[in-house]
Amino acid sequence: LLVESGGGLVQPGGSLRLSCAAAGDIFSIYDVGWYRQAPGKQRELVAGITLGGGTRYVDSVKGRLTISRDKAKKTLYLQMNNLKLEDTAVYYCNAVPSSLRWGKGTLVTVSS
Repeated sequence: LLVESGGGLVQPGGSLRLSCAAAGDIFSIYDVGWYRQAPGKQRELVAGITLGGGTRYVDSVKGRLTISRDKAKKTLYLQMNNLKLEDTAVYYCNAVPSSLRWGKGTLVTVSS
């Protein structure tokens, strides 16, 4: 079970921190990541972190979004800075590739 939280309404240039709590010890078993689905678009992987701690990002978010995890707390984070209108989407966490049941996601709305 994956439960995302931390979304909300923010102005362009603002920041948010998303959290993903896992019921199981998935962060010690899988590479994981944050995905997003914007209105009318397919879900895409925007940030990933490997079991070894390596991170990767889609070009559109590099330098603005930072993925991290706390294995002891069984929580995955996404620090989002300098948010842009095009970051508006529902954000989800999952394994990479996405082999787990999807949570409900958390909505991020960037609007002035």
